[in-house]
Amino acid sequence: MKHIIPHIIYLFFIFISLNTFAQKNAFKGYKIENDTVVFTFDARDYSKFTKEFTGQTLDFNDFDIENVVVSGEFNLWSRDNWKMKRIDEFIYELRKSINDFTDEFSWEFKFVINNSFWAEPSKNDPNVSKAINNGQKLRGVYNLKMYTAYPDKNGNASFKLKGYKDAKKVVLAGSFNKWDETLFKMNKTESGWELTLQMKPDVYQYRFIVDGHWMEDPDNSHKTRNEFDEYNSVIDIKEYTAFKLRGYTNAHKVILSGSFNNWNENKLVMEKTDYGWKYVIPLTGGKHHYKFIVDGQWIVDPNNSIKEYDGDGNVNSVCMVK
Repeated sequence: MKHIIPHIIYLFFIFISLNTFAQKNAFKGYKIENDTVVFTFDARDYSKFTKEFTGQTLDFNDFDIENVVVSGEFNLWSRDNWKMKRIDEFIYELRKSINDFTDEFSWEFKFVINNSFWAEPSKNDPNVSKAINNGQKLRGVYNLKMYTAYPDKNGNASFKLKGYKDAKKVVLAGSFNKWDETLFKMNKTESGWELTLQMKPDVYQYRFIVDGHWMEDPDNSHKTRNEFDEYNSVIDIKEYTAFKLRGYTNAHKVILSGSFNNWNENKLVMEKTDYGWKYVIPLTGGKHHYKFIVDGQWIVDPNNSIKEYDGDGNVNSVCMVK
């Protein structure tokens, strides 16, 4: 098991279609551009529209398009909020930051025309399914898949299974892909099987599926018992995080102390710089409390406005690793 830790902190969600991992591919209804989800409606892709409350189906030529809205689980199927911008005679577009979405694994959405007509995509489109809104069945709903990991040969976590050269298929499944049994197929190598993922910082559980047989990682001693009285392997993806204390250039010694090192008062001695003090440490994803100890005096981070009380009533600075 190899852990590769990147040198920058960033938050990412990767949206993946049902049949491919290509992050930059354009799927019907949306595409991904860096940290932006681009919803695209092309009127030429549709021939039918269904009136929301009556179920009446109309042809595209029966009315003029006044506005187009993206409606889905992410905005409670609103018909008003996520209005699209008209790009040309046929195409409408809406750009949304990944921060507008939460850590769900799957979203469903449709396009609403003139605030009351659902656009109906082709029945043969592999990205569509059915959904229910307030007891009403919605046909031709697009699937927007969201995962916290995706295959990347330059990713930050390499999973390897040695041996099993006679196996026909090995799949990696874990908490990072909702234990999907087909999504992350591993690649066969001279020594066994391998797959490298890009993953956001967090602690994950995983297993290998060898020709349908589930097993833990035999080369990873970190594991936890699961509900089947077996074991899931555990991987902790960390992110290098820089703590900086500006000023205090006359101090003789500054210590970084926090929940990530059990508030040790001696171990993390900060490096003096032109602007003050600095220490870089790999941290697990999530919330961390910390303080600086300047020549024996504990202080919160004066340049970090985010603070919280701990269980003992102390005020600490807060660092979020995502």
